Amino acid sequence: MATILQTQGLKKYFGGLYAIDGIDFAVEEGELRCLIGPNGAGKSTLFKLILGSYEPSEGRILFKGNDITSLRPHLRIQRGMSIKFQVPGIFLELPVEQNLRIALQRVYRGAALDLELDRMLELIEVGRRREEPAENLSHGQQQWLEIAMAVALRPAMLLLDEPTAGMSPEETFRTGELVKRLNASGMTIIVIEHDMVFVRQIAKRVTVLHFGRVFDEGSLGQIISNEDVVRIYLGKV
Repeated sequence: MATILQTQGLKKYFGGLYAIDGIDFAVEEGELRCLIGPNGAGKSTLFKLILGSYEPSEGRILFKGNDITSLRPHLRIQRGMSIKFQVPGIFLELPVEQNLRIALQRVYRGAALDLELDRMLELIEVGRRREEPAENLSHGQQQWLEIAMAVALRPAMLLLDEPTAGMSPEETFRTGELVKRLNASGMTIIVIEHDMVFVRQIAKRVTVLHFGRVFDEGSLGQIISNEDVVRIYLGKV
């Protein structure tokens, strides 16, 4: 499989503090990768570097084989990236349907837009509430709506920053099933997550960050059997 994303010697420091300290990271096309690590490990900073919100202090970022290190965020999105941040960024006062339509109209027109709108509403299971203001949705449903808005751009790679934050166990499980369906359709997905139950549900390959570096990487079984990873999270084995 081809490598869709690669970072080479990536560093980001603020003053004398290294938030990202020489990360070499690669994700293959069609992969579902989980990024885990304790608070302050550098996960969100790495996402912002990949998206272009931060400029790296050193190193390179390659996407689909092209150097995008100096590209602005909107140009990276045009090349096939999309992101859903931890806090929903939907239009609360607008109907659910209108939120999705705003996102879809960047890609679709006419009847094709209407068909895709219906499909996305069915995917996130809020079709019966399409005419309600988005603020009426539960927290989990609002998160799913923003995921659908990110997916509406038909990205080659989707970044999800703690998509289950604040969700009930049932909503968390349904989010995991949604993520797996999107990945099964061929979409490359990278997920930052703290909830290890959710990681167990979806993970195929896991990267552990610690103090801005890749601490470990491998299958979920390899990661959870590493006593040093357990120590990072719990302080002891």
